[in-house]
Amino acid sequence: MSVAPFDFSHFFTHAEILDFLQQMAAAYPDLMQWEVIGHSYEGRDIPLATLTQQNTGPALEKPAYWLDANTHAGEVTGSAVALYDIYYLLTHYGQEERVTRLLDGYTVYVLPRIAVDGSEKYLTTPYRLRSGTRPYPQPDPQPGLYPEDVNGDGKILQMRKVDPCGAWKVSSLDPRILVRRDPEEFGGTYYHLMTEGLIRDFDGYDLPLAPTLEGLDFNRNYPHEWAPENEQVGAGDFPYSEPETRAIGEFLRTHRNINGFVTYHTSSAVHIRAYATHPDEHYPPEDLDIHKLIGEKATEITGYPTISGYHHFRYHPKKVSHGNFNSYAYDAFGWYGFTTELWDLPTEAGVEKKDFIQWFRWHPEADDLKMLKWNDQVLGGRGFIDWQPFEHPQLGPVEIGGWDYKAVWQNVPPELLPELCEKHCRFAIAHALMSPRLALARSEVHPLGKTADGSQCLFRVVVQYENQGFLPTYTSQKALERKAVRPIQVSLDLPEGSRLIMGSQQQEIGHLEGRSNKAYGEIMSSSAGIDYRRKVEWVIQAPEGSSLEIVAQAERAGTVRTQLLLES
Repeated sequence: MSVAPFDFSHFFTHAEILDFLQQMAAAYPDLMQWEVIGHSYEGRDIPLATLTQQNTGPALEKPAYWLDANTHAGEVTGSAVALYDIYYLLTHYGQEERVTRLLDGYTVYVLPRIAVDGSEKYLTTPYRLRSGTRPYPQPDPQPGLYPEDVNGDGKILQMRKVDPCGAWKVSSLDPRILVRRDPEEFGGTYYHLMTEGLIRDFDGYDLPLAPTLEGLDFNRNYPHEWAPENEQVGAGDFPYSEPETRAIGEFLRTHRNINGFVTYHTSSAVHIRAYATHPDEHYPPEDLDIHKLIGEKATEITGYPTISGYHHFRYHPKKVSHGNFNSYAYDAFGWYGFTTELWDLPTEAGVEKKDFIQWFRWHPEADDLKMLKWNDQVLGGRGFIDWQPFEHPQLGPVEIGGWDYKAVWQNVPPELLPELCEKHCRFAIAHALMSPRLALARSEVHPLGKTADGSQCLFRVVVQYENQGFLPTYTSQKALERKAVRPIQVSLDLPEGSRLIMGSQQQEIGHLEGRSNKAYGEIMSSSAGIDYRRKVEWVIQAPEGSSLEIVAQAERAGTVRTQLLLES
């Protein structure tokens, strides 16, 4: 069954996501299944797709990779990339060697949209919101200026109002740009700048800002160093307090085969690694080396730099972000992964930002000129709405205009979406293929002769397992520290009428290294030894011609089943 080409023309609504998943699962039943892992605050399904070639083994018996998107309601570029990842893997299976290898030997879990309620509101109304639609932290709207489409053009932009105390003035280089008024400046026309909106309980004098009604931030609701609202805005009532994040937590609890992840956000065109709350010294040194090495691959493929959340992406120099998924995934499970902030208008326009956060607080006027030039040349000017006079029902004369934030700042314009999707899909494939992978290296049956009465034979059975992956079967030193991964389990299913003479029927054989512990080794050194293979053996008394099964289970590296015939 064939499927239509991926639709890059717009961002999918909730119904379109469900329809897409149904179509892909129907077209590729051996490669994809999907399920509802929970329900949102408003009762919407939270769908998750599982991609693997089921004919080569169950999903849970393979090393796995996690992809999610749209933790924040407005960051719908992320869900587009996640859906494209599904589309690409399914339509290129059997045609592209790396994709075929991935789905034959590994599992990919894709959660295309976490904020299913918030994104629906974002896509179908002019409003913006952070994550969920549950009123929080206040149950009711509060007094003050709140965002609203007051001129009825379907967008919520900015309002500027002439005010002698205003902090802004019109640029002499381009009238669309507002620049800061000099500290000692007087005698000109100045503006107060605010969001387009209305004032609740307006007394005609004071103009406070109303706190947002929908203040939840799902990326502050995970257990890692969670902090309450007075310390961390958007945190929720307790870790996993929201049905959306709780559904993720329950899925992760029952799917222990994951090694790595990407969580798609917008924007800034950067890959962010843990920690958000600690400097790099908090890492086990070996893990930091490998996390940086994987980050170098991410940069090579996507062009995005890779940075530390603590050192390079803090919203305030003296504050850190508590309860985020990125830090939780590494600290609790030892997964290597990234928060990928997709898209960045300034970067696309040729602006160089020395600091990803501080740039938004202050940048030179030349940067605004570059962005407007890019908007005019690439988008035909549609990204910036010219300032238009409007008689505000409460404030009187104002002008409404500015950047169409939802369309060109928070999300990529659809015509640029295909290239963005393609390169991030390529990194996801490369990252997933770094997972550990348990395999059978050798198996041997050595006859040792018959028993005294000649009714049975003695056999020495030897198997050797190897880790063919880059990462070790325990994923990371942090996972070992947390005891997040069980050692490899080997079990022997004896044939009827046999008995075990030497060895254990159930045993743990520890972990196997991959190639990651040799990534920084000296080329002339052999100090690591052969640490990626291990032998297991038994002596068995059994009838001639009987068979036995040996099962090796590595939680994060897969399950290997071996059938052996006992014969001389």
